[in-house]
Amino acid sequence: MISTWSEWKRYPRAGRGENLEAPITPGIYEVRFAATGALHSFGAVDNVAQALALLPSASKSWFSRRAAAETPDLEYRTCATSTKADAKAAADRMIGRRETYLSGAA
Repeated sequence: MISTWSEWKRYPRAGRGENLEAPITPGIYEVRFAATGALHSFGAVDNVAQALALLPSASKSWFSRRAAAETPDLEYRTCATSTKADAKAAADRMIGRRETYLSGAA
């Protein structure tokens, strides 16, 4: 079973004491750039909160003494599902609809 999408929320910034608000269940997440609405990342996962929490760490450099680059202004939304299989099926349908829309718009 799939629930509805949450509202768009500002992605928490490091050092400001902000928290993610996401389910700890299987589901789908979508992250976009706040200024443009362009897609940053999307996925169907076992634990939505954990997946979102790990996203900014990908930009951290393990080989440099410099501070990581400023994280872009991001927004996220989530959709909880009963199982990861439901999440994957819903994500595949969304990707299919997006590709159909884009191919028709070209």
